[in-house]
Amino acid sequence: MHRQIRFLPLILAGLGCLGWAQTPIAPALAGNTENVTIGQSAARLYGPWKFTVGDSPIDPATHQPLWAEPGFDDSKWEDVDLTPKDGATDPVIGFTEYVPGWTAKGHPGYWGYAWYRIRVYVHAQPGQRFSLAGPADVDDGYEVFANNVRLGSFGDFSQSRPIVYTSQPTIYQLPEQVTNGSGYIVFAFRMWMEPSTVTQEPDVGGFHNAPLLGDPRTVTAEDQIRWLELTRAYVFYPIDAFFFLLIALVAFCIFIFDRSDRVYLWMGAVLLFAAVNQAFAAISIWTQLVGALTFNFIMDALAPPLIYFGWGMVWWVWFRLRRPSWLPGAAFALTILLVPSIAISENIWFTLVSAPVAMVFHVASITLRLLFMSLILGIVIQGIRKYGLEGWLVLPAVLLYGISRFAYEFSVSHLIPIWFPFGVQISMGQLAGLLLIAVIALLLMRRLLYSLEQQRRLALDVKQAQEVQQVIMPPARMTLPGLVIESEYRPAMEVGGDFFQIIPHPTDGSVLIVAGDVAGKGLRAGMLVALLVGAVRSTVDWSADPEVVLKALNLRLCGRSDAQATCLVLRINADGAVTLVNAGHLPPYLNGAPLAMEGALPLGMVPQAHFSSMNFKLAEDDRLLLLSDGIAEATDADGRLFGFERIEQLLQAQPSAAELAIAAERFGQQDDISVISVTRRSGRA
Repeated sequence: MHRQIRFLPLILAGLGCLGWAQTPIAPALAGNTENVTIGQSAARLYGPWKFTVGDSPIDPATHQPLWAEPGFDDSKWEDVDLTPKDGATDPVIGFTEYVPGWTAKGHPGYWGYAWYRIRVYVHAQPGQRFSLAGPADVDDGYEVFANNVRLGSFGDFSQSRPIVYTSQPTIYQLPEQVTNGSGYIVFAFRMWMEPSTVTQEPDVGGFHNAPLLGDPRTVTAEDQIRWLELTRAYVFYPIDAFFFLLIALVAFCIFIFDRSDRVYLWMGAVLLFAAVNQAFAAISIWTQLVGALTFNFIMDALAPPLIYFGWGMVWWVWFRLRRPSWLPGAAFALTILLVPSIAISENIWFTLVSAPVAMVFHVASITLRLLFMSLILGIVIQGIRKYGLEGWLVLPAVLLYGISRFAYEFSVSHLIPIWFPFGVQISMGQLAGLLLIAVIALLLMRRLLYSLEQQRRLALDVKQAQEVQQVIMPPARMTLPGLVIESEYRPAMEVGGDFFQIIPHPTDGSVLIVAGDVAGKGLRAGMLVALLVGAVRSTVDWSADPEVVLKALNLRLCGRSDAQATCLVLRINADGAVTLVNAGHLPPYLNGAPLAMEGALPLGMVPQAHFSSMNFKLAEDDRLLLLSDGIAEATDADGRLFGFERIEQLLQAQPSAAELAIAAERFGQQDDISVISVTRRSGRA
């Protein structure tokens, strides 16, 4: 059949936009030839083209594919007309002038190599240059030849299995030996389609629009139009990536503010992964940095299961669930099973399995995805039962996510189409994804307000605990018959773990001093301090024996998880006699030198603990210092400890309790600091 293509001159209009036009093709001159006249425009090579499946043998003389040679007899090949129906567009990308591929034209299920050939007679001026725009919509890659001269390729055909990319517009310049005035040009396209492409649409394979031949300027203008179509079609990928990244940063910032709630960390990680995934998709579609095999594996087989697992864990942590305990493990197992199921079902790893087996894995992958969504819905149902409104607010986010995950099945089955307003691809999955971002943002803001309220309540609790602790602490200076007692307390946090009590006996003139250090800091340590101080007061009501007091405190702490404390109790009689019992606390300093005492376990370790004890007598002007380990453990910016040597040097100057505490604090306070100074005076002070 002969068809003639007439070209109209290039029309410059408006701001200098380039355009192209064509007239109906006339009868062929000879055989299957297109007769064209090249001016300043360009025309589509609608054909009919000659087509066959399979790959060409190599000519032993030229080492080129035999089917690319101009003289090869392709008369027995099939005829393929690339003329599109009016208004036909690609149902996925939105490219105009869409024609179905070879799977819809007698070769269902075929993947691999195939060839297209067309013979064109060109009427042109000597020296006129031509450009050829390859098909912008193609499955999946190709090499193009003109009169057996290889013009280039879309994809890497140097490998045994070609590396192909997502369809992109491509221009090839015809060399002078091909376009020297009028004459015949035989264009041959060696096509390759991935096995995974067969599973995507019912009409895949080869050309989906016709190549364009003509003046380089006009072809370039058409190429720019095609790139604009491609950019608009996938513009939602970077938009989604931006919003996912934005919400992820919000979640991470909230986690920095409230580290007690791990849901922000989980949600930030999932949203960040989704943002990277969307950005990766845009890069893969608009560049040739990522091959189709890698792109399909990451986008179809790897990323979705990981995101499934991430969202499952987000809602598990969101509702602070603990039962059933096997659920996180089940989610992880589904993730491990889902990755190979999707990969095998889509033949991503070439032809490892037959088509019937791949279909079994396809059904398995859908089943696993449904199980995953059921698992996530089960988590939300538990949240509804546990929290009511909080669970109902999360439900829309889960439903939107489920819709976005199964949007492809809806589009392939044509239950819900893909829309292209102004050339922008909008699918149900993309709409669901945008709504999901909005819902997640609202949930995060609500959770943040809840966290702020919790922080406010916690701050109020801490303030009240601090006030209680200040009430139960004795005055900074007490003057008793024969004794002057000074004390200084500087907690490392709002509420400290050091405690001490100074309790004079109402009748015999003795005084009982209890000093201790609870393990830990903060509100929990402050609560233990209140417990111990209450135990000291209740015990002293019936016994002022230091060992009895320590045993009572020890029993109070035993059996409480991680509740330990060092403590010493000393009783000073009116005549200066001292009884000292110690449970792991720092020994006191007498006149600047530490008392030698045996070691002992802290309180709360074992019920029948043994405490070290000693007796001595304070002479007139003797000074006894009780210190917490916060002084020795003070650390400067270079990591040096305040240490016991520095304490002994400082004590030579006989500092007050406040001066000693200030020195350690300025050096670099790390823990609670408490100092009690007991000085014996003659007569009444």
